[in-house]
Amino acid sequence: MEEPQEISSTNDGCVGDIVIEKYLVESQESASHVQLACSVPHCAFPLDGNKLCIWNTNDPSHQFLVLRGHHWPITAMAFGNTANPLLICSASQDYVIMWNLDECREKVLQGLIPRGTVMGTLLGEVLCLRFSPDDSVVAVCAGNKILVLDVESLSILAELEGHRGPVTAAEFCAWQARIIISVSGDRSFKVWDHHLGSLIYSSSVLTGNSTLLHVFSAGISDSGSGVNDCTRLSAWADGVGASDPSSQAVIVIDTSQCFLCASPLLSLFIDEESQQLVTGCADGQLWIFSLGERHHYRCVTHVDLKKKTESVSSRKVKSQPHNLPEESQLPSTNGPEKGGETEVALPILSLAHCDLSLVLSSERGFVSSENASCLWIGSSAGLFIFNVANFELEAVLYYKDFRNLSIQVAGSCAMVSKTGHHEAFCLLTSMFGSEVAMLEIHVAALMRSCRRPDLGEDLSVLPRSGVLPTSPLYFGIVEEKSGKPGSQKQCAVRSVVKDQPLIFHSRVRSSGYAAAPHVTMFLPKTNIKNDGKRSSSCKNNYKCKEYPFESSLPSRLSKQLAVAGDTAAVSCLQFSDDGRRLACGLANHLSLVFDADLTGTPAVFSGHDRAVSTVCWSHNGRWLLSTSQDGTLRVWSVRRTELALCLGKGMFSKPIQSAQFYYMDTFILLSSGPECQLLKYHVDTCKEDLRRYKQKSRCKPVFSLRMTDAVEMTSLSAVNDFYSYIVLAAGRNRTLEVFDLNVGRSAALIAGVHSRPVHQICQNKGSSFTTRQSQVYNLFTTTAVGDGIRLWDLRTLRCERRFEGHPSRCYPCGMAFSPCGRYVACGAEDRHAYVYEMGSSTFSHRLAGHTDTVTGVAFSPSAPQLATATLDGKLQLFLAE
Repeated sequence: MEEPQEISSTNDGCVGDIVIEKYLVESQESASHVQLACSVPHCAFPLDGNKLCIWNTNDPSHQFLVLRGHHWPITAMAFGNTANPLLICSASQDYVIMWNLDECREKVLQGLIPRGTVMGTLLGEVLCLRFSPDDSVVAVCAGNKILVLDVESLSILAELEGHRGPVTAAEFCAWQARIIISVSGDRSFKVWDHHLGSLIYSSSVLTGNSTLLHVFSAGISDSGSGVNDCTRLSAWADGVGASDPSSQAVIVIDTSQCFLCASPLLSLFIDEESQQLVTGCADGQLWIFSLGERHHYRCVTHVDLKKKTESVSSRKVKSQPHNLPEESQLPSTNGPEKGGETEVALPILSLAHCDLSLVLSSERGFVSSENASCLWIGSSAGLFIFNVANFELEAVLYYKDFRNLSIQVAGSCAMVSKTGHHEAFCLLTSMFGSEVAMLEIHVAALMRSCRRPDLGEDLSVLPRSGVLPTSPLYFGIVEEKSGKPGSQKQCAVRSVVKDQPLIFHSRVRSSGYAAAPHVTMFLPKTNIKNDGKRSSSCKNNYKCKEYPFESSLPSRLSKQLAVAGDTAAVSCLQFSDDGRRLACGLANHLSLVFDADLTGTPAVFSGHDRAVSTVCWSHNGRWLLSTSQDGTLRVWSVRRTELALCLGKGMFSKPIQSAQFYYMDTFILLSSGPECQLLKYHVDTCKEDLRRYKQKSRCKPVFSLRMTDAVEMTSLSAVNDFYSYIVLAAGRNRTLEVFDLNVGRSAALIAGVHSRPVHQICQNKGSSFTTRQSQVYNLFTTTAVGDGIRLWDLRTLRCERRFEGHPSRCYPCGMAFSPCGRYVACGAEDRHAYVYEMGSSTFSHRLAGHTDTVTGVAFSPSAPQLATATLDGKLQLFLAE
């Protein structure tokens, strides 16, 4: 046994800050492919084949404890979950033995030989052992079955059979102790009730290319083809069955032997915080399933570990300074080389919880420990920290980057994080040798070595300073302060005296035009200490009350309305800021405005020549903006239901993709080709009856910005409910750019936001009826066809969570934040609307009742209501239960 030694990197850097090889043990027999055990503060591994070696990481006086009792090589071991007494169970082909570590240490101090309790004899080759949460039972994975042994009576409580391949891992559900979940070489997982000894759920066969093989029938023999004892499976790739049902091919596979030719599932982890099941297989594929109530074990996502390491490698290259020496001082995150060296596979050997509580979330570029749960992934080539919220790798450590490490290729591994400490421990056995090594990893240093590129300036949706005199937004404030439109004054006078008796007064109240109004920067309500009093801005609003945060999600279908007789698609919809009205744009060139409860006759706005693509309310609710595929932008008077301003095709070189009111209705913000344009507009509200045909409204561009690389914008978003300088724009090249209009330039650029171009950006802007913390306004979501929804934080410019589970492979379905900020709703192609909770990556509600693809969703800002639109021209209104 050697003394602890610090391992240096290949590049003479400060590698000791990242990993230290604490101990190296030379065993007489290889311990490759053996289930190791780590539990603070102990680690366990087989020594010389049939000896169980225990190492204490805290107390130097209790360094090594060697336990003897097996005659055959030990194949699996596991620690108990309670600290007193601390139990460990070991298994070989001859015995399954339970050890009490406290009693064993006392006997060693007394000079006696410690003995364990034999729980089972000749149970077969055991690949995995696992204690229940209260250590009352032990699950023994022997062959194709799971034996549940009682710790006190030493009897077999249940024998669970059903897998077609060897059971490689099993876990007890922490919040349902009677539930056991197992994975097997047959590439499936099963859920058991060990109290009843029954099978609850059996998954489909998991394949590496996200294709599910669904079992239709078992034990079918086909005498004509000579195939006996086989299972008929129907397999098709994602999207093929939806686009062409006739293309489904029936494949005959002998599933009893399928585990021999496919990569088996090797590891299993149950995340209690997110109530998710994570499993990995020998070819580097990772699956996450939801264990939530009424989720029916749905698949949340599928991850290819190899591709994730490549993205981390490219991120590392981008973050390297240009003035570095020839060799970096930090370990590289390059994946296994493909040149002269053989490409190393990344089998997922083990999974464990990763504690990042002491990794400062205040450091920019680091994962926030408040919002994410992370896992250690142990592989033959290295260790990885995986974020289960955004499905990204936070850090990568390859053994080959530390050439003085004794083990370069691992056969098995086990990890544990010390709660409240910066260190984590990893126990490794060599794939080709007989070495066993203990590594100490400094997690914060590892995270720093793989941190993202410098994000530059700190960004926030809420303004932190006043408008600069050089800002294009300063133009709007100067106009408001100094504007004295004589025509408006005269028209106002005429509107007052028309059809009114002439009356003389001795004192006349000032009209208010002599002095410029005082401009105050309006900010959203962020004072979460509500004193129960109404704010002054809410005194004249409809339904003047706070949004009910404690109310349930609007999931009950209250009304369904066909808005067009020719079943024209509803392409977009939006509630007014006071929650009283709902506007929608149709494919038949019309825009309609309904009451919020979808009653009464809608107001019709006609004038576009092609389908309406965007509708947007002004903050004051007086104007409605619409854009169309005919290339025009129109502003409508909601009260008069008539056109107030029209911007034709000649004003812009490219068609308008997105448009909205901006900066508290001061500007119109739109995207045209690669440009983001800021327009100052004036709507003339005073029209004489004899000259109504003459339009006096006007609009002029005041500022424009181009996307980097001059790519076409596909989506645009900015807050209009309060003053904000930030504008978000997505490009055709799958980038997202942040513009700061206070300084009039691009502030940040994010590459590879989605696998396809973003078709919508949605900001978490709340409403005037809600009071929230200021930091939540920096959250926004993006979505792309076939790539789900991603939640971003403007402060870190990183994806914090991914929402997946709603089918959207062909049509660009819309999404929306709830006013309370707790939910994200979106449309889907399976005639359902999906609702996600902010703390979960899988959907919590699936709203039925639609008759076609759900194209758009909108939350009411004043009440728990959700409106949805469908491709066949219908609106649905959902209310809280």
